Amino acid sequence: MNLKGKTALVTGSTSGIGLGIARKLAEAGANLVLNGFGEVEAAVASIAACGVKVGHHPADISSPEQIAEMIAYAERDFGGVDILVNNAGIQHVAPVEEFPVERWDSIIAINLSAVFHTIRLALPGMRRKGWGRIVNIASAHGLVASAQKSAYVAAKHGVLGLTKTVALETATTPITCNAICPGWVLTPLVQKQIDARIAAGTEPEQARHDLLAEKQPSLEFVTPEQLGELAVFLCGDAAAQVRGVAWNMDGGWVAQ
Repeated sequence: MNLKGKTALVTGSTSGIGLGIARKLAEAGANLVLNGFGEVEAAVASIAACGVKVGHHPADISSPEQIAEMIAYAERDFGGVDILVNNAGIQHVAPVEEFPVERWDSIIAINLSAVFHTIRLALPGMRRKGWGRIVNIASAHGLVASAQKSAYVAAKHGVLGLTKTVALETATTPITCNAICPGWVLTPLVQKQIDARIAAGTEPEQARHDLLAEKQPSLEFVTPEQLGELAVFLCGDAAAQVRGVAWNMDGGWVAQ
């Protein structure tokens, strides 16, 4: 896959899934605009090692104004956004009646509203260029629910609805919009759930196995690199007629 000359903006890309996707896009030749609050210097260096142009914008994507500044930065310094990957997300676990209102608001803002704002701001540039790829990182929880994750599940279901709508609105153009729905990926968010089991007295390997066994029949984590390879495919010519898809990579989670 050759994405040379294209610029990709990946939100939440200084670690984990986002960085894995950004690296695969860079390996395919795309220039990268990173975003996030992780180890910025290390993330930038790892992308630069692929021989592409790379920058970082520290936008807090819960703020529409800062998202606008990030898109303006990409247009000014990179010539615009050709590939938009909406990856940033947060999580909180609690029963509905105990769910803190401020946590609900922040999850909806970052996991759903930010996806709307980045798309609405990036689309005009894609239309001017006559080409674009939008890849929204949803979740298996965009397809099925789990208890105590009301805000996350609601947001990810919303992302899939938004993905389909944008795909229809761009259906007669060379711009595509699709979603990837990962199952368990060993990110810091998931590691916290494993650590909680360990703290409760479960052996580390058993804690890992038990978490996977609850949802993911393969008993293996999806890797950021695998998700990155799928994102690269969705950016290529072979996926030109893949539109509005929710593509689960989940070790069999939603096949049950």
